[in-house]
Amino acid sequence: MAKAAIVGAGLVGRAWAISFARAGHDVSLTDADEAALGNALSFVDGALEELARHDLLNGAAPRQVRTRIVKAKSLAAALDGASHIQENTPERLDLKRRVFAELDRLAAPDCVIASSTSALLPSSFTETLAGRSRCLVAHPINPPYLVPAVEIVPAPWTDSAVVERTRRFLSEAGHAPFVIAREIDGFVVNRLQGALLQEAFRLVADGYVSAEQVDIAIRDGLALRWSFMGPFETIDLNAPGGVRDYVARYAELYEGLFETQKRRVDWRGPVLDEIEQERRRRVAESALSDRQAWRDRRLMALIGHKRRAAKEIGD
Repeated sequence: MAKAAIVGAGLVGRAWAISFARAGHDVSLTDADEAALGNALSFVDGALEELARHDLLNGAAPRQVRTRIVKAKSLAAALDGASHIQENTPERLDLKRRVFAELDRLAAPDCVIASSTSALLPSSFTETLAGRSRCLVAHPINPPYLVPAVEIVPAPWTDSAVVERTRRFLSEAGHAPFVIAREIDGFVVNRLQGALLQEAFRLVADGYVSAEQVDIAIRDGLALRWSFMGPFETIDLNAPGGVRDYVARYAELYEGLFETQKRRVDWRGPVLDEIEQERRRRVAESALSDRQAWRDRRLMALIGHKRRAAKEIGD
């Protein structure tokens, strides 16, 4: 098995560590903040026990997986022998440039350097690097040890062999990677999520529904289908003749809606106060971390169900 280096041990970094170790890889974890490393490993210990209860450790015991994750003494030690680096530092362009310059200097020439950034284009922080052809973005959906999809975003100069190698590495680790043909602001997931959020904010701001009613429409409506099929398969199955029949039936309806969806609502305006107040009535700020743990347990249960359903019903 390969060695993966995790640079940055925050929410995303610790989740990657679990994912790669569960797949059988040795994982070296490093962070400039020593406390962050301790917190990450404590989280890993608890998460592995919970994953084992849901049979999500590929048959391994928590202790087996945990022994594969080590705290590196330095960045150089973390990168030593690594074939894949997953960088998870804060979303600041100046920081990414400094970190990637150091990673490019220290990593073995054939080591892939991937960033978890959710917003910064890979070309913006790899252009001047000698090894820029082995750099790309592998953006997960949080938390990546539970949500398998990963967006692979190459820079214009990323070697196609590096893209394929990264896709294969992630796929073999149990992820569902997909490759974006070229850079685009927001990548794919955030653009899709942003379109839905814009409409959600607009509906609340205009007084049609509350924040909770929007959540009901997704949670108890669209998301039930979306948990096992995408929007194109959804509409393909929602008309007798498939996707072309759906468009023939409903395109005019949606074209009328589009005109009312062109007005952008300021998420930071008065509507934010309304949504925040409603959310805090449902979950106090002090209870958010507990609710996040609840979310992760629900995701584990859902993944377990999807795996069983795939065996019994088919993909």
